[in-house]
Amino acid sequence: LGVFKRLAKGIKAVGDSVKEESGKDFCLDEKYGYVHSCPTNLGTGMRASVHIDLPGWTTHSVEELKKRCESLGLQPRGTRGESGGQTGHTWDISNKHRLGYSEVQLVQTMIDGVNTLYKED
Repeated sequence: LGVFKRLAKGIKAVGDSVKEESGKDFCLDEKYGYVHSCPTNLGTGMRASVHIDLPGWTTHSVEELKKRCESLGLQPRGTRGESGGQTGHTWDISNKHRLGYSEVQLVQTMIDGVNTLYKED
């Protein structure tokens, strides 16, 4: 809860600064949330992630890990970011969806999915 409060405080500070400098607010739609230039980040735009060692999945099959993550509503990335590639057996696992879910649902999906991957590893 403390991390989320700090995140919310930081987001508010950025929004306040933008408003002060430009006189404009971020574009917010009642149904879809914040409107971004990247459609995958519509809605809350919240990407909750965790770095986790998954040596079994990495050794067994990276493609199978990707399929399993898909079935759990997750997205696996290497620890170097979206396009930086993956090294070793540590993965950045996050919620795949951003639109149509609350922040609580997105974080819970990530937590439940990571726990499942860990148990299966």
